[in-house]
Amino acid sequence: MSVIQRSIQVGWQLRVYFTEDVFAPDNLVLKNALGDAGPQRTGGTLNKALVVLDESLAQARADLSPRIEDYFSSHADSVKLVCPPMVVEGGERAKNSAIHVAEIHSLIDRHHLDRHSYLIAVGGGALLDVAGFAAATAHRGIRHVRLPTTTLSQADSGIGVKNGINAFGKKNFIGTFAPPHAVINDFNLLATLAPRDKRGGYVEAVKIACIRDAEFFVELERDSEKLAAYEPAAMKRLIRRCAGLHLDHIATGGDPFELGSARPLDFGHWSAHKLEQLSDFQIRHGEAVAIGIALDVIYSRRAGLLDTPSAGRVLGLLEQLGFDLFANELLNVASDGNLQVLGGLNEFREHLGGDLTITLLREIGRGVEVHEMNLPRVVEAIHELRERHAVRAQKIIRASA
Repeated sequence: MSVIQRSIQVGWQLRVYFTEDVFAPDNLVLKNALGDAGPQRTGGTLNKALVVLDESLAQARADLSPRIEDYFSSHADSVKLVCPPMVVEGGERAKNSAIHVAEIHSLIDRHHLDRHSYLIAVGGGALLDVAGFAAATAHRGIRHVRLPTTTLSQADSGIGVKNGINAFGKKNFIGTFAPPHAVINDFNLLATLAPRDKRGGYVEAVKIACIRDAEFFVELERDSEKLAAYEPAAMKRLIRRCAGLHLDHIATGGDPFELGSARPLDFGHWSAHKLEQLSDFQIRHGEAVAIGIALDVIYSRRAGLLDTPSAGRVLGLLEQLGFDLFANELLNVASDGNLQVLGGLNEFREHLGGDLTITLLREIGRGVEVHEMNLPRVVEAIHELRERHAVRAQKIIRASA
């Protein structure tokens, strides 16, 4: 036997810009982020761009699509917008089939976009996943620019290197790892969000503060009333700090494409993904992660990993930010008599392969990885959550009486 072996290294520059009113003609962030777009090809041919726009945002902001077209008209010497923005369904339902990926591929083919062209996605995390998957698979990868339009996607999912759609009843079963060419966070794009969607991204900040940054956790506690009231300055602080911590992890964590068996940034996610499925995605991702974090915090305390006061601080912060920490879907029973949510553990392991690896909490600011979960203890934690939720609901009713 003989073998030829070489090490292959690929470098990526992942840039996250923060701005406001990104489509104002005099705002050059997007134009500059496109970087090497310009009349550099033979004959001075311009690079091309296709914009995909979240349907709910297009409906809430009727002026947005025309503003995007006006922006590219103002910078027509740099890049060519091949057609008006393509409006695509947003939300998790958009990820439940490959139809929207095929629609984007069709436009890429029709307008002859190539690997030097740009697919620009303006929308929430689900749309970014769909568009990112389309960009990564057309011509084996065209340049993808993300403009996240939810708190969750600006703080967390829009920063990452993952794209995907759901299949076989499992979240993100089909997908790619492909860092975007650039991410542009425009705080003004959050203005039309409903309160539950403004709140949704907060939980990812709580998550990363719990496992990475105790000082950030204290800041979130300090700002909790302002965040609950959606005070802009507090929201901007949260988004920028959370995005930076996620970017640091991707760049320095040593496993950006998840070749190992651990996903430390998915603290609280093993049950959250299952809850989304069990609710037919009526429970939003951020809401499910809040419940998942609460479940794993209580489990960590019951397992002797986390002290009681720290567990109380985490649960209290999530409640102060407006999250419910229990859903009836936690009690759904499978045909074998076991709680359906427990199937999330095996699905979590399958998604990465190798050993089951769950991040729990050792102290605020420090996570710890475990490779097995005591199922009776998980069930106990679920029932504790139910009891806590019931007591809190009664207090709210008495206070409003």
